Amino acid sequence: MSTLLKNLEKRFSEAAKKSLPSFTSPIEVAQSTNDKFGHYQFNSSMKIAKELGQNPRQIAEKILGALDQSGLEKVEIAGPGFINITFNKETLENQLSQPIELPAREKVIVEFSSPNVAKELHVGHLRSTIIGESLARLFEFLGHDVIRLNHIGDWGTQFGMLIAFIKENHPQTLSGKEETDLPQLMKWYKESKVRFDADSDFKKRSQLQVVALQSGDPEALKAWEKICDISRKAYQEIYDLLQVTLEERGESFYNPMLKGVVEELEKKGLVQLSDGAKCIFVEGFKNREGDALPLMVQKSDGAYNYDTTDMAAIKHRIDTVKANRIIYVTDVGQQQHFFMVFKAAVMAGWLDPKKTRVDHVGFGLVLGPDGKKFKTRSGDTEKLIDLLNAGIEQADKILAERSPEMNNEERHKLAKALGLSAIKYSDLSSHRMSDYAFSYDKMLRFEGNTAAFLMYSYVRILGIKRKIGARADELIKNAKLDLNHPSEIALALHLARFSETLKQVEEELLPNRLTDYLYQLAEKFNAFFRDCRVEGSPEEASRLKLADLTLKTMREGFHILGIEPVERM
Repeated sequence: MSTLLKNLEKRFSEAAKKSLPSFTSPIEVAQSTNDKFGHYQFNSSMKIAKELGQNPRQIAEKILGALDQSGLEKVEIAGPGFINITFNKETLENQLSQPIELPAREKVIVEFSSPNVAKELHVGHLRSTIIGESLARLFEFLGHDVIRLNHIGDWGTQFGMLIAFIKENHPQTLSGKEETDLPQLMKWYKESKVRFDADSDFKKRSQLQVVALQSGDPEALKAWEKICDISRKAYQEIYDLLQVTLEERGESFYNPMLKGVVEELEKKGLVQLSDGAKCIFVEGFKNREGDALPLMVQKSDGAYNYDTTDMAAIKHRIDTVKANRIIYVTDVGQQQHFFMVFKAAVMAGWLDPKKTRVDHVGFGLVLGPDGKKFKTRSGDTEKLIDLLNAGIEQADKILAERSPEMNNEERHKLAKALGLSAIKYSDLSSHRMSDYAFSYDKMLRFEGNTAAFLMYSYVRILGIKRKIGARADELIKNAKLDLNHPSEIALALHLARFSETLKQVEEELLPNRLTDYLYQLAEKFNAFFRDCRVEGSPEEASRLKLADLTLKTMREGFHILGIEPVERM
């Protein structure tokens, strides 16, 4: 069954076509911004009047005269030509009994997280990982075939430097006789960089290792794989903690394609030489000085770079994977780069925007409580694992104060779910293009737009079902919704809008639309709980069914956000 909004859009389009045959533009119906104006509002009368040179209120009257008003309780013209619409309770009751209408199945690629090998995940990876996982879950929930790609930085000159350093100073690690971890690997990387910059002989040996690696030398490849394995193990600990699933397809995956990609771009006449480098100049992109900004696909020394890899990646994803939609989740600072890649792919004839949609999902910074870039007390970038563990510890302290009777095992389990959910929800509830200040105190509050507040409402519904006992499931199964109280109707209307919200997130790629929806859902449920007794009331079955629909919607919303609900608080 279609959404309430889609239902109205269809009706008003038909009414406009019937009453105003000369008007052919799309019409606009939106959710009302204020409950006193009804459930939805038709907003196109002024636009139509301007186009046809007529009075907007008369336009509204003509459309209203041709409108199918079945299932509507009230339809009235307001102001200069707005039309306010209120559905009757039977329509809402019927809408809630229908499954969510799913779009046509598509193949969707979501690229997110994307750390560099031999470097730890830090606070800068938080948003890409959490936002990307949530969007992947949304598209899966809507029935799409989702490929979650981790485009890790696992190739390039830095590996020659690191391999040369480890071979010369810690050969036991490469032979497997000596174990190491990612922090140690990072330390060696820093030491190798210092030596690379100061020692010309070591620099030459490092460059030879790059050549060996790129030519497929078995010894160099074995060393590279060892470095990647150490890094991968550390990443996976965090991904497991966050319940994030990714398929690794890093820069090395595309390396064999780079030569052919550049040759194809040259044959198509897109490549120009600039100081010896092979570049694509994409119209509309300039540097700060106003000069044309190049997309460099091959350096003057013959080496390839990120631009080359990203061009190879988009070509592979369109031609080989045959994705219908490709989403790149990186910080907003990379937005211009990806827009250039997208346009260059169109120029190359690989990307047809009518067949494949590409989006860059940019996001702002995570700031410290002082409003500055998040750092540790020593001034280093905060490690992501430390930030997550600190969130769990903070949640544990709060729960110990609120529920001292809770045993340690139960409290620790609850703290893990609450702490991680609070971090995720705080991030996702912020508009992704904005910076936000990271604060454990704010995100773990039990009031306001927080994970804890939502979970409290969720647990409250579970409490109602527990009070009713064993007969609750049978009551829910056999009950027929009968909405009468204003708080029941308000809650039902909001539940009916869940699929509209998911459609909005699918289009705009803004997870905060879903967090805002869930926050409002919790508030409307709490008003219903305050105004409408469930247990033992004459309306017990209907109200229990409404509460259970709220529970299921919350659970589905939590799943999309990557939040693990709890059974008690």
